Amino acid sequence: MLRNRVKELRARYGYTQSELGKKVDVTRQTIAFIEKGEFSPSITLALKLADALQVEIGELFWLEEEE
Repeated sequence: MLRNRVKELRARYGYTQSELGKKVDVTRQTIAFIEKGEFSPSITLALKLADALQVEIGELFWLEEEE
């Protein structure tokens, strides 16, 4: 399962879901779904998010084994 720190890092920078969405050209709803783990972003979107949140992609997204 793909896990992420989008919500945590978004909050650190003080971005709303809408503001972050605008930075990476997606809707607020897409950001919400990513944060909840209900949507796995494309490689392109994942790279845009990592760039916007100023982290390496591996610090933002990682795979976790399902039990």
